[in-house]
Amino acid sequence: MAAMKSICLYCGSSDEVDPKYIALAKDLGKRLAESGYRLVYGGGSVGLMGASANAAHEAGGEVLGIMPRFLLTKERIFEQVEHRIVDTMHERKQMMFDESDAFIVLPGGIGTLEEAVEMLSWARLGLHSKPMAFLDVDGFWSPFFELMSHIVKDKFTPSEFLDQFAHTNTPDEAIEALRVRHIDMK
Repeated sequence: MAAMKSICLYCGSSDEVDPKYIALAKDLGKRLAESGYRLVYGGGSVGLMGASANAAHEAGGEVLGIMPRFLLTKERIFEQVEHRIVDTMHERKQMMFDESDAFIVLPGGIGTLEEAVEMLSWARLGLHSKPMAFLDVDGFWSPFFELMSHIVKDKFTPSEFLDQFAHTNTPDEAIEALRVRHIDMK
């Protein structure tokens, strides 16, 4: 496995969320750029997506947005960064996967959860070994991790699968968790 260069971000696209989520997204975008990682994300200029991409771009980082055509008016593409337009959500998710070495999951809605769970499912099936970190604020992801513990406890998933991803509280913790897991998976 080559060095980790690009990190895919899954996150919410709502502008109506608590400002603490937007602040976390901005902090992450800035830290990714400062750490030399390319940010690969859904391409939008709204919500946590837009906040992260804008912060990474302003900090001099490389950003790649991938947007399905039907979302161009809803998520409003962030024109200042490189972007690719695809036809379907499936193409978007596949291209985000192909362009990334690891994943960070910020707070978000059902779309964010679906993207993260799909990547976890692919990992469980042995289709990839790319690490993932959930970046939390005020326990947003705690119910998800309770569910994961329940799934492991009831033996639907082996406990060692939990090593594939991390539950973190700061952008630096998330980046470090990915770095360590990426090295360990070589």
